[in-house]
Amino acid sequence: MAYKKRLGDRKDGRRLRTLEPYNGLIPFIMKVKSDASNFFADSIEITEAEKFLRAKRIDGQPGLGLLHLFVATFVRTASQYPGINRFVSGQRVFAREYVEFVTTVKKEMRINAPETSIKIAFDPRDTIDDVYNKLNAEVAKVKDAAMTDTDDVAKALMKIPRLLLKFVISLLTTLDYFGKLPKSLIKASPFHGSLTISDVGSIGIPVIYHHLYNFGNMPLFISFGAKRKVYETQPDGTVIQRKYIDFTLVMDERICDGFYFSQAFKLFRSILRNPQVLETPPETVIEDVE
Repeated sequence: MAYKKRLGDRKDGRRLRTLEPYNGLIPFIMKVKSDASNFFADSIEITEAEKFLRAKRIDGQPGLGLLHLFVATFVRTASQYPGINRFVSGQRVFAREYVEFVTTVKKEMRINAPETSIKIAFDPRDTIDDVYNKLNAEVAKVKDAAMTDTDDVAKALMKIPRLLLKFVISLLTTLDYFGKLPKSLIKASPFHGSLTISDVGSIGIPVIYHHLYNFGNMPLFISFGAKRKVYETQPDGTVIQRKYIDFTLVMDERICDGFYFSQAFKLFRSILRNPQVLETPPETVIEDVE
């Protein structure tokens, strides 16, 4: 049965009402994301991932890359651990129905080329093929369009005099706190969504830690860098070359506890090492608590 909105829910999520009292109190202690940000770094060996992506590209998906893989892996992880798809707004904890992925797109690889953001809603049942098709379609749409919804909102706001703009942003923040921000603004906002994943390796720099924005409700930011080669000594004394990807994650710790997140992260790493599971939908999708 489809969930019916209740008093206290938001346009972009339903309020979780059965959390432990301590978890409900935390957003009042750590009031903004900069108070509650945890920073995590890891590396993953990508031999199997590269084989998988190469085979998929040969099979008719040109351009399929690590960004698609990271997005699909998060979507699959959220299908089993929906707590990582929560967010905090108005000092309440909410669950999202879809995984809303946000990223920045540069229309051309030139220093002065304009950039914008895209937001794509993924179903927890989506496969890597679904992610590939939806993401590529949205990128193509943005590169062909003169302006996006995000660009239109930003352009309109920048026409407002500076002091008045400060008031307008404060008003929008207040509306967002009470869940009254217009749905059209939430849809256009790059600050509202499940997560951002940034492929900084594509522009040739090492992985970074990207901050979370206090405005909006984005609780996670993943960044991954360029591939690097490592020479490893084997038990028999031989030396082999392996490739690794370094990645970082900055998260709002108020959305779930450390043990829950650690279990979700173990699944995330396991899927990156064995991405073949992403070719079929999950057998079951776990619903978040009420």
